[in-house]
Amino acid sequence: MSYIKYKVPDKLKDQIKTALTTIAETKDSKIRRGMNEVTKSIERVQAKLVIMAEDVSPPEILYHVPLLCEEKNVPYAYLSTKKNLGKAVNINVGSSSIAVETVGSGNENILADILKQIAALKK
Repeated sequence: MSYIKYKVPDKLKDQIKTALTTIAETKDSKIRRGMNEVTKSIERVQAKLVIMAEDVSPPEILYHVPLLCEEKNVPYAYLSTKKNLGKAVNINVGSSSIAVETVGSGNENILADILKQIAALKK
């Protein structure tokens, strides 16, 4: 059993990385990093989007995240590696998961486009 509920196409992964980098570089954006912070963000229904790495070891640490996201109606997706996820949000270490809480001014359309594509994947 895995926490990965669906396959994200490479093209969408690239768009997610680009979007995360843009959001992370915006001054008034807010991104939570790490499994504990992400879990709190989902439970408080502050997360607008959750991204998890596919190479987390042991995988049990992320089993609850997709379930929580579905329960709280928070969209989620996956990137290939923790390193890619960390790099996308401008940190020098890998991250198992991140949650976007505030996209920052001017980035609403970027997030809306990603959310539409994720919703289409899950149908």
